[in-house]
Amino acid sequence: MKRILFPTDFSEIATHAFVHALEFAKVMEAEIIVLHSYELLSFDEHFFHENYSMIYDAVALSEFDVFKEEVPKMHKIAQALTMDQIKMTHRLMEGSLVNNIKKAIIEDKIDYVVMGTSGVTGWDSFYAGSNSGSVIIEIEIPMLCVSLEAKYRPIKNIGFTTRFREKDRKPLNKVLEIAKKMDAKVKCLYVKTSTSDVSFDTIELWKKEYSKDPISFDIVLSDAIKVTVLDFVSTKNIDVLMMLTYKRGFFEGLFVPSYGKKEEQELDIPILAIHSD
Repeated sequence: MKRILFPTDFSEIATHAFVHALEFAKVMEAEIIVLHSYELLSFDEHFFHENYSMIYDAVALSEFDVFKEEVPKMHKIAQALTMDQIKMTHRLMEGSLVNNIKKAIIEDKIDYVVMGTSGVTGWDSFYAGSNSGSVIIEIEIPMLCVSLEAKYRPIKNIGFTTRFREKDRKPLNKVLEIAKKMDAKVKCLYVKTSTSDVSFDTIELWKKEYSKDPISFDIVLSDAIKVTVLDFVSTKNIDVLMMLTYKRGFFEGLFVPSYGKKEEQELDIPILAIHSD
């Protein structure tokens, strides 16, 4: 059985993302491991002397009380959505969020991460300033990022941005695996800019290779990449947008100059981030 890690701080954003995690688990026939991570404040033990351990114990106990109070609420949400048959286990871990997620991925043999994000108005700031962005560059399994603007809807069309490189094949095959499980289609977008060097022979080779799969390829000539991606999401009825991530943390192909007010528009669909070597 597949396993989904769902990190949560029990905020409105996380609660909203939990619905997506449940729906994803239902379709993928997976179980959910709920992770609540917290960090203890940094105290100078020499300054606090004998009160040092007491302060730590009080903070840890407070986090445990919150955890104990919030977990039943999550089960009620699952029950209200008639998805209480999905197996859920819970982990309360002290330490940094990224380190705890990496540790849980190994120890619990996690296949996917689903996590709420505060939004993606301007992808640069999303990466640089959010917990989700920090996690993305540190893990190598697929991660579904869900903002408050991303209302749940059945996934029928998965968008995939590509530049037809060999290292794009592994993530694409992973997306196809997910799509087939969901009975969805994969719609690939290649934004051919004035400096692009991908030949049409390469594109035709890919089309032929994936001709028997539920996949299509759109080639758009443009130097305004962000605007083109947003147009693609809208006109092709994309339900989730898959983007390749690299160790440097960028969503490949989006961090380049583009023009027009539309580039500041928020995506109102989840982003599926998949690591590429």
